[in-house]
Amino acid sequence: MTPSVMFSIVNMIAMPMWLLMIVLPKWKITRYLIDHKIIPIILSLFYVFYIVKSVSEGGGMDFSNLDSVMELFTVENAVLAGWVHYLVFDLLIGMWILDQNKNLGIHHLLIIPCLLASFMMGPVGFLLFIIIKTIKKYTS
Repeated sequence: MTPSVMFSIVNMIAMPMWLLMIVLPKWKITRYLIDHKIIPIILSLFYVFYIVKSVSEGGGMDFSNLDSVMELFTVENAVLAGWVHYLVFDLLIGMWILDQNKNLGIHHLLIIPCLLASFMMGPVGFLLFIIIKTIKKYTS
């Protein structure tokens, strides 16, 4: 299977989880998937496969300087592994936001922008949630 096809597959695995977290965050199936981290685990298996494949085909991975990291982004399997890395950690941030909000009780309409931002730009969604959480803490 080509990296391009696998790129589409991993995106199709991640997307329903985001939809569930945004639209049905309290549904028992959504909660089960969040509590057991099912989708991140599945995606992590793909990540491990493509990291091993990339290393075995192209040698080691050098993260010691920017030029070396940029070189990694010219290897198709390494880029796919990097993409899956983003998918996993962005999903984990979204799941963490929902887990945190179980105790905070922030209205889900305020959580949705955090989830959307996490989906598109993980650290931005995380930061937005921290800001909303802090405001709630000091205004409650």
